[in-house]
Amino acid sequence: MHYDHCGNNQLFQKAKFHLQERELQFATGKCMCHKSMRYPFTLSDVLTMVERVHTDRAVFHDDAEEINPGLSVHHVGGHTAGLQILRVHTARGWVVLASDASHFYANMENQRLFPIIYNTVDMLEGYKTCYRLASSTEHVIPGHDPLVMARYPSPSPELEGWIARLDAPPKTMST
Repeated sequence: MHYDHCGNNQLFQKAKFHLQERELQFATGKCMCHKSMRYPFTLSDVLTMVERVHTDRAVFHDDAEEINPGLSVHHVGGHTAGLQILRVHTARGWVVLASDASHFYANMENQRLFPIIYNTVDMLEGYKTCYRLASSTEHVIPGHDPLVMARYPSPSPELEGWIARLDAPPKTMST
């Protein structure tokens, strides 16, 4: 529920929002008494999600659950108490959208922790979970790495640098 993942949710007027129950508990619980823990949360986003619960537009999950065939959420924790990743079946196999479980490829590849951590062991185990759920290491997509745009093709030239085709194989990178 950090601002960069939960922000602008009001633009999706008919959407149901899937989240781990632990994440809403975390975003409204005692950890938010610490300024450094609540910094990545926007109060309006948290309040809006509470409203989504009361208007039947939030769906809670506890650990792993299939949302639709070929689409599932998986709790990993680490960065936040209720952090989840998304597993999607594509033409090239199982792709894992790591979100904040791994901000950058280097986090997973080199076991480098991102500096905002709720639980260190959960973060490290989350890296393993991402790899275990994906068809290969090339099928794990970190949440914030600009290398994603360099590694994966764009659907069209005008979308280059903005949108990547994660269902397509990575580009051949020259060394």
